[in-house]
Amino acid sequence: MNVASLVGRPNTGKSALFNRLAKKRVAIVFDQPGVTRDRVTREIDLAGRRAMLVDTGGIAFDKTVTGDPLDGETREQASLAVEDSSVCAIVVDAREGVAPLDAEVIDRVRSSGCPAVIAANKCDTPDDDWRAAEFERFGLDVFPVSAEHGRGIEALAEALASRLPPADENAEGAAKKPLRVAVVGRPNAGKSSYINRLLNAPRVIVSDIPGTTRDAVEVPFAIGSGPDARHYMLVDTAGMKPHTKMSKSSVDTFSMFRSEQAIEEADVVLVVMDASLGPTMQDKRIVGKVLDAHKACVVLMNKWDVANKEGIPEKKAEAAMREMMPFLSFAPFVFCSAASGYNIRRTVDAIDAAAASASERLPTGILNRAIVSAAKKTLSPMIKGRRLKIYYSLQVSTNPQTVRIFVNDPALVTDAYKSYIEKAIRARFGLAGAPLRIFFKARERKSRTGGK
Repeated sequence: MNVASLVGRPNTGKSALFNRLAKKRVAIVFDQPGVTRDRVTREIDLAGRRAMLVDTGGIAFDKTVTGDPLDGETREQASLAVEDSSVCAIVVDAREGVAPLDAEVIDRVRSSGCPAVIAANKCDTPDDDWRAAEFERFGLDVFPVSAEHGRGIEALAEALASRLPPADENAEGAAKKPLRVAVVGRPNAGKSSYINRLLNAPRVIVSDIPGTTRDAVEVPFAIGSGPDARHYMLVDTAGMKPHTKMSKSSVDTFSMFRSEQAIEEADVVLVVMDASLGPTMQDKRIVGKVLDAHKACVVLMNKWDVANKEGIPEKKAEAAMREMMPFLSFAPFVFCSAASGYNIRRTVDAIDAAAASASERLPTGILNRAIVSAAKKTLSPMIKGRRLKIYYSLQVSTNPQTVRIFVNDPALVTDAYKSYIEKAIRARFGLAGAPLRIFFKARERKSRTGGK
């Protein structure tokens, strides 16, 4: 797919323009240089053409511009974005005029050979458009725009689309929707390292500094080629901190919001934990958010090379982990190391299996036989002289898996018996990694007279 990137010096409004072009609030916008570090991506309709839109961090060639210790890594990510791009929009602040950094960014983009235009941002009214003329001296087409008010966005989109190479429309139309995988966890659990190892490329910034990842960073990924290729959209998220440890800054608040939103939008959630620490209370809170969203889930126990210095068997370690987190009995555990690459490919197999489980169709006849057989083996407890009777059941939806069971009285269902029925369904169908919702409903009685 063609790639259109937004690049420029810090604080020119790239993220606001990204959100305007994407027609959705995707990137964090905050009046502070250096908020965006990684490449934030979103597949969009760009004046009738499908394209991957990329927001980059401000290119600061001098650390004093933002004071961010990760300026070098941010600049590298922006440079890689330009290399991968079919077209670039160089975003400048028309109110401030041409700055030395603007000239340097424009020179570097032009030297890359990537087709480019200049988006002169913050031209909020027609009276501001004259400010954009100053940038025409660089020999590129200049478009006065206002990301805040939406002025000039259509003209900019059409200019970018016209510079994209010809597309194979049949190939684009036949492309499969990628499996959306949110990678979540505490700060420094190894989420970004995992993604870089899986892609075998420095796609997202990795640092020992907590809070390095601030936004939800989408990374397209494919295994194989042609019609049999498996397509994924990996979403690297900011480390989810306990509320007591969150700063009062808007960046922290928006980072948490974007992480939670990534969970809501995911097909599968990969929960990354530090195996050398074991499940912490914050890990359990994060899992709670995944369970509340009813998402397919895989647990990745990262840094196993560090944790396993004593040679503990994985099965024994997994049993201990499951005992500490019984609410994750349905989720597969994968012990791996982003540093060494151990078991990284197994995580993809686990993700595929969880996605398949979440979308599996449960034939009504087989489902009923499994539930009725379980009910005959173990009767429900008597409650006030009455016992639960199960008549029939059916699957009402997938993603999440939802089963409705018709009974004589739902009030007779105990939590223990509901858990027993769930185990019986899983024993028959597997459903590893998929949450299972079971609802009991009273069967409507027919009128003796045959009327309604």
